[in-house]
Amino acid sequence: QVQLVESGGGLVQAGGSLRLSCAASGSSFGINAMGWYRQVPGKQRDLVATITSGGSTNYADSVKGRFTISRDNAKNMVYLQMNSLKPEDTAVYYCNVRRLGVPYWGKGTLVTVSS
Repeated sequence: QVQLVESGGGLVQAGGSLRLSCAASGSSFGINAMGWYRQVPGKQRDLVATITSGGSTNYADSVKGRFTISRDNAKNMVYLQMNSLKPEDTAVYYCNVRRLGVPYWGKGTLVTVSS
């Protein structure tokens, strides 16, 4: 089992920045991909960004150039630096990791961007 705890969400004005963090604990050996997803009430959960253990990244088109995902393998942490935030970025952001092919999710952290 892997436990994930997100932090760093909050209220920010449009154009501002936030940094999300996710700490993985428990059976962290074998974690490969780590990432962030987001969900607006009534809509599906969408990919924001992922990063492999080797550092390869993938971003949703809507956040390219504004968000940066990074990870610290030694600390089992994954981060999401969000710049130039827009009201449409408002959502609950979920941390996701895959360990030996099994996905794990955090409980989410709310990001609200005011116009």
